[in-house]
Amino acid sequence: MATRTKRPRVSGGRPAPGPSLCPALRQPARATAPPAAGPVPLFRVPSPKRSASPARARRHPRGLPGAGPRHLAQLSQVAQPGGGGEPDSDPVAGFLSWCGRVGLELSPKVAVSRQGTVAGYGMVTRESVLPGELLFAVPRAALLSPHTCSIRDLLERERDALQSQSGWVPLLLALLHELQAPASLWSPYFALWPELDRLEHPMFWPEEERQRLLQGTGVPEAVEKDLANIRSEFYSIVLPFMEAHPDLFGPSVRSLELYHQLVALVMAYSFQEPLEEEEDEKEPNSPLMVPAADILNHLANHNANLEYSADYLRMVATRPIPKGQEVFNTYGQMANWQLIHMYGFVEPYPDNTDDTADIQMVTVREAAVRGTKGEAERLQLYERWDFLCKLEMVGEEGAFVIGREEVLTEEELAATLKTHGCFQVLCMPAEEFREFKDRDGWGEDEWEEDRLTVTNIPKLKASWRQLLRDSVLLTLQTYATDLKTEEDVLSNKEAYAKLSWREKQALQVRYGQKMILHQLLELTS
Repeated sequence: MATRTKRPRVSGGRPAPGPSLCPALRQPARATAPPAAGPVPLFRVPSPKRSASPARARRHPRGLPGAGPRHLAQLSQVAQPGGGGEPDSDPVAGFLSWCGRVGLELSPKVAVSRQGTVAGYGMVTRESVLPGELLFAVPRAALLSPHTCSIRDLLERERDALQSQSGWVPLLLALLHELQAPASLWSPYFALWPELDRLEHPMFWPEEERQRLLQGTGVPEAVEKDLANIRSEFYSIVLPFMEAHPDLFGPSVRSLELYHQLVALVMAYSFQEPLEEEEDEKEPNSPLMVPAADILNHLANHNANLEYSADYLRMVATRPIPKGQEVFNTYGQMANWQLIHMYGFVEPYPDNTDDTADIQMVTVREAAVRGTKGEAERLQLYERWDFLCKLEMVGEEGAFVIGREEVLTEEELAATLKTHGCFQVLCMPAEEFREFKDRDGWGEDEWEEDRLTVTNIPKLKASWRQLLRDSVLLTLQTYATDLKTEEDVLSNKEAYAKLSWREKQALQVRYGQKMILHQLLELTS
């Protein structure tokens, strides 16, 4: 399934930084697997380094008050829809006219509208749509990327100098140039963007508010990494490049604040074309902007999907869409903490069936250490942990990701076995561990066959269940409030109505995670 830039979640840990994204995790979101027979696997293990990736599909933040159709006010003076002159009084009409000029074909059965959508601009059906019907087709020439922008030759010549950990710098420079170019081909497309100074990503929240509302969720830590890496990338690569080309980048775009905003926009609105199966070892493709496709809002239970071909990107209905209903894409299998971090919104509980909670690997280690008796046992535990690190089964920044009712892909099944192996090694008798270490780990056929699923957790060895339970309890201690406190607010309509928009979003993130963790407590009791 083609969704935007992906990764927070595929097998994963918490998305981390925008421009600092771990390259290994910057991959397109996988297709949603059909339900499989048998027990539902509960655990998924990310790579020890957990980071987010560039944006997947995008979405206008749900409930964002006043999200306007034009980009940042300071740019509106130099980047007018249609290239120069007064802005089009009807940005949708201007965008549709532009679509006709660039060959972007919209089905007569759909309309771009702010009416009947969950937030901002979206796409709704004029007539009923059947599965497999084409909703629109975007020619590759209409995509906005480093390869299509008006400074593409320069970006290609300077490619080596623009290398960064995120891989986003060329696209961000393309956007910075096109936004202030009076005759940019994409000006009518920019007119449908939300106002950049009103984006609701947590990176724009005051630090105190972010920490207070999202403590324990993993979002504050991810944002801090984002901000540090954005600043470093801007001052070390982006600003020197713009200053070296003042004829292409005016003073209005040489701004760290604007760069922050565009990073958030790329995080939330860009797409990343998936690699072919035979290309899995290659670096992920760079993100790109896909007009029309980025208008679609997100739902876990989506009804459309983006497909890639040599000449066009096509949005196709995946199930029946009745007349007057909104068309939803998927941004990938995204937990609520990932949605708020990368897109600035969440799906209220229990709507997000892709929600997850994390148990940090170091939390499992701490729970195991607390269960030891005496210094000798503690030293043995650390020896086992160090050996698991050597086998790359655990890491200081890794996390065990717990889903609600997800069926794993083959890749994630392998990762699940690693989870099993971690618990097995930490809990195995001393003599068995010595033999295990002498063999330098397991052979390919020696993994435990039982999988950590919702149904078989009560059947695990008592020592495994206790370690898992202790790890969950330690994780719950990282939140500022307990589950009952969240339930009391959610069940009190008057109290919930008094919360700010950010407080409501953060409450949904915390509550969803705690519900998953408390399910684990019940299963390990």
